[in-house]
This record gives sequence, structure tokens and C-alpha cells, in this order.
Amino acid sequence: MRRAFLTALTLVTSLAVAGTLQAANQQEVQQLLTTGECSGCNLAGADLTNAHLIGADLRNANLQGTNLSNANLEGADLTGANMTGANLSASIVINTDLRQANLNNVNFASAKIYDSNVYAASMDGLQLANADIYSTDIAVGGEGAIEDPWQ
Repeated sequence: MRRAFLTALTLVTSLAVAGTLQAANQQEVQQLLTTGECSGCNLAGADLTNAHLIGADLRNANLQGTNLSNANLEGADLTGANMTGANLSASIVINTDLRQANLNNVNFASAKIYDSNVYAASMDGLQLANADIYSTDIAVGGEGAIEDPWQ
């Protein structure tokens, strides 16, 4: 019985530590909100609802599962960012650099996506209900841009 208890305790502790490693680094969240600079940061699962991230540097950041609903990402650089499962509903994505980003299962419902570069981005399972998309190579079925228009 004692062995089973210790095994269960070890398992629960391991899962808690693994979950903590995947969670957003709060210092990096504060850095982003204060400076707009957070290249390579771990912001997974962070609540950035209504955040003003105009021109933010989020290259290669981990934004997996992050809530960016109603956020303003105008001119932000998200090149190579992992945004799997992020919520960008009703967000502003204008002149945003999303090259080589992982956009799988991102919720763009009611978002305004204009003049953004999605060259070589992974876009499977996008949610685009009521999204306004102009001059951005996002299409139903996850097809991305064929050529990099910014090169």
C-alpha cells in the first residue's frame, strides 16, 4: 500500500512539474506588456486578452494556447512563433509577420486580418468564422502563400 502511495505521489508531482514547465513565464508576460519585446519567450497559456501589442517582437515565442482575443497585433513580428490552439478571436492582425509560424487550430473568429505575411506558416484547422481577411494568403483548407511577398 505504501509503495502504491509513493508511486502515485511521484506521478502527480511529475505531472505538476511538467504542467508548470508548459505554463507561461509570468516575468516574460510582464516583459512583453512593458517593453513589447519578447523574442523566444514562453507565453504558453497566458491571458493577453485586450493586450496592445502593436509592433511587438514575438519572434519564435511559444504562444501555444494563449488567449489573445481582442488583442491588437498590428505590425507585430511573430515569425516562427508557435501559436497552436491560440485564441485570436476579434483580434487585429494588420501588417503582422506570421512567416513560418505554427497557426494550427488558431481561432481567428471575427478577427481583422489585413496585409499579413503567412509565408510557410502551418495553418491546419483554422477557425475563420466572420473573420475579415484582406491581402493575406489564408484560405479555407489551410493553404498558405506560394511565394514570400516580403522578400
